[in-house]
Amino acid sequence: MDRSSLSVVVPCYNEQEVLAELYRRLSAVCRESKISYEIVLVNDGSKDRTWPMMAELTESDPTIVAVNLSRNHGHQLALTAGLSICRGERILIIDADLQDPPELLPEMMAKMDTGADVIYGQRRHREGEAVTKLITAAVFYRLIARLTDVPIPRDTGDFRLMSRRALDVLLAMPERHRFIRGMVSWIGFRQEPLVYDRATRFAGTTKYPFRKMLRFAFDAITAFSVKPLALASYVGMITGVFALSLLGYSLGSYLGLFPGKLERGWTSLMSVIALLGSVQLMVLGIIGEYLGRMYEQVKGRPLFIIQDIVRAAARKDAPRLEEVPQSPGLSTETTASA
Repeated sequence: MDRSSLSVVVPCYNEQEVLAELYRRLSAVCRESKISYEIVLVNDGSKDRTWPMMAELTESDPTIVAVNLSRNHGHQLALTAGLSICRGERILIIDADLQDPPELLPEMMAKMDTGADVIYGQRRHREGEAVTKLITAAVFYRLIARLTDVPIPRDTGDFRLMSRRALDVLLAMPERHRFIRGMVSWIGFRQEPLVYDRATRFAGTTKYPFRKMLRFAFDAITAFSVKPLALASYVGMITGVFALSLLGYSLGSYLGLFPGKLERGWTSLMSVIALLGSVQLMVLGIIGEYLGRMYEQVKGRPLFIIQDIVRAAARKDAPRLEEVPQSPGLSTETTASA
């Protein structure tokens, strides 16, 4: 494949309201850089006009690559699909909502010119976000910093500029439950922050409600730490010691070794049963999370399925569909008409 100097990869889900502005700002900053570039837009099973709008952009701009997934795979896998087909020596990852300003690209490029392999955006201030989201985000980043052995920078998202060699290592990692910002940190190489103020969403609504954020947090923790399993063992040992102590006290009271009368009743018995039962269920739940992820991983299914790839041919009015390598995702064979 012909290499371009820069690839911009953007996963999109129901982003018809922001797509035109996204294209305008990305194209402007890429043209100003005066290097060869491509913009890879990934449609993650959108239910609105996101995909038709992407396909229309390829007809007027040969730098646009439109990727259509077979269904909604989720943000991290949609991003992985775009990364798997991009052809740039440097790769900018950015979300479609324009909370992360694409105008920071020149500064990122300049910092990478000094020898860094990853320039990641680090949020100094987040405008227009609820207090609850700010608190949960702060707790998440500090919790995962304590649970993992890999130093993951705080207050960072997927907004970053990567070198081709860093991306090649990332694509060689086969995890299904992906936490890409943590996976990039695990790679190593020289990584430097770029501090910026995060803006409010340009249009539309967030695609990460609390339920998805909670699932994402579980994926991140289980993908990068086995400490929850150790925690389950510690809790089991502590409650075991407590149960043995209570058993010793009960036997001692029965034999008259301790002063006072042993109270007989359901209260103490049910309290102990409830305590031990809840701890056992918690431990089994933690183990189940890891086993479930192992089960999904060993099935070996492709991470994503690409239905269509539309890339402008030599004539701007003749878009074409291409195939991509079969791993880690899968591309179905289709035909296109100009």
